[in-house]
Amino acid sequence: MSVAELTSNIRRTLEKQIGLVWVTGEVTNLRFQSSGHIYFTLKDASAQLSCVLFRGETVAHRELLQDGQKLLLQGDITVYEARGQYQMIVRAVELQGIGALQIAFEKLKQKLAAEGLFAQERKRPLPRYPQRIGLVTSPTGAAIRDVLHVIQRRNPSLEIILAPCRVQGDGAAREIAAAIRMLNAWKDVSEKVGEPVSGNTSKPPLHPLTDSPTHSLDLILITRGGGSLEDLWAFNEEVVARAIFESAIPVVSAVGHEIDFTISDFVADVRAATPSAAAEIITEGVFSSCAFVADAARRIRQLADQQLEDKRYELLQLMHRLARVHPRRKFNEWLQRLDDLQASLQRCTRTGVRQQRVELRNLSNRLLRVRPSQLLRQRRELFEQEWNRLNEQMRHQLRERKAAFETLRTRLRLLGPEQVLARGYSITMDAASGRVLRNANEIRAGQELKTRLKTGEIISQAKAQEAS
Repeated sequence: MSVAELTSNIRRTLEKQIGLVWVTGEVTNLRFQSSGHIYFTLKDASAQLSCVLFRGETVAHRELLQDGQKLLLQGDITVYEARGQYQMIVRAVELQGIGALQIAFEKLKQKLAAEGLFAQERKRPLPRYPQRIGLVTSPTGAAIRDVLHVIQRRNPSLEIILAPCRVQGDGAAREIAAAIRMLNAWKDVSEKVGEPVSGNTSKPPLHPLTDSPTHSLDLILITRGGGSLEDLWAFNEEVVARAIFESAIPVVSAVGHEIDFTISDFVADVRAATPSAAAEIITEGVFSSCAFVADAARRIRQLADQQLEDKRYELLQLMHRLARVHPRRKFNEWLQRLDDLQASLQRCTRTGVRQQRVELRNLSNRLLRVRPSQLLRQRRELFEQEWNRLNEQMRHQLRERKAAFETLRTRLRLLGPEQVLARGYSITMDAASGRVLRNANEIRAGQELKTRLKTGEIISQAKAQEAS
């Protein structure tokens, strides 16, 4: 055979013998090609597998493909003949471990919701006063202790039929579903055994297992304590959801803690956050009624006292109405009116006198303001104030001018020639004209010069400079 024939035979053999498989491992060497295809390697501790995800393949959770990510992949095993390399063409991508459980949870949730198992209209109300309930849980777990403790405290007369089962591990889901169906079957048998027989006036027959009068179960409680998603997975199995949905008895689901949600919670008629909360929900009717009865005597006394108080108030109102229509009341009102008028007259008189006094004071003040002597005194005081202000301003201006003058004189003295002469310099001038000489070329031979020093002057005559 040629290489191509051999490789083709190997490819057909692999595709026929292995075909579509699930493989778990860690993603490495992830490459995104411009064509849209994705190439990577799936490896474990001792081997590796080349994988390809083609652009046109409809695969959910593509975003999970990352280097170092542990995944569960489904695909077809084949051979890439151009390289003679076997590989897997990926058809599905899921997270390994808890992520896979979460994806399975979401898929089952969507499936059951589409079938109507979560529909609110099919959920049944719980009986307000249950007398007997079925309990599906582990007999050794903490959940049953919490439930029994709450029921003993709130409704100790409630009868409990325990259907023990495992709530974790392989086979636990089947045991839970079997327990639910067993309680439904026990209810049916109990109801048939408890049917009255014509002409029989004896006591109702007792159930052979419970040795108690037979009557229907009022509800079923399935519960367990908290745990991880793997620990609670038995309550996410489809078999448990179907058993709850098919139950003729209302079901309460209390699995895990308040933040835990399972498929059984969605299918059940009522979901409780914790086992203790479920026991409180079940016993709420009896507990509230007992509290109501215990509080009835106080309420009766309170209502009686309220009635007596109302009647006493009505009697007082009638007495007040009788007092209001008595003739003496009318006479007293006239006397009171007379007192009010007298007080008003006195108040008006005092007010009038006070107003006249105010007007007189105002007129006196006005008269004082228009008297010439008063006006002259005010003008004189104003003149004196202005005169004083003018003198003060003049003195202030004079001080400022003197200070400025001294400053300028000091600056002039510092810049004057006397200061320069005092440092040893001199000024040479033309004796005839007094012009200051600044350049030796301006001086003529025989010219009479005058030199000014710090103290006194010198008269001299210039000589011609001999050539060197």
